[in-house]
Amino acid sequence: MSIRFLGLRTVIYPAPDLAAATAWWSEILGMAPYFSEPFYVGFNPGGYELGLIPDGDVAAGALTYWGVDDVAGAVASALVAGATEHSPISDVGEGIITAAVTTPQGSIVGFIFNPHFEVAPTDA
Repeated sequence: MSIRFLGLRTVIYPAPDLAAATAWWSEILGMAPYFSEPFYVGFNPGGYELGLIPDGDVAAGALTYWGVDDVAGAVASALVAGATEHSPISDVGEGIITAAVTTPQGSIVGFIFNPHFEVAPTDA
């Protein structure tokens, strides 16, 4: 069973010094975060989610989430194809569902269902 990817949605960067990372990303993006709590800081550049988490492993790098219609179905398909669970299916709030798997090659692939996602129009 194949997984229908809807496109990239979210990238989460580990940020042990959350205040410094928030200041840096704010400067680079030219915007303040739309969400800022001690456990997560979120920006919305171009309609996409750029998140910072203080408890992530910098050595592991960023975690990218692909949009899907059915996170549980995507995880099940990936597991059948030989992946293992990296992070369980979670409702992270406001109807947003996430999970991640580790591929047989060792890469981490995130899946997200976000009912609020809309690509921002670009200036032509």
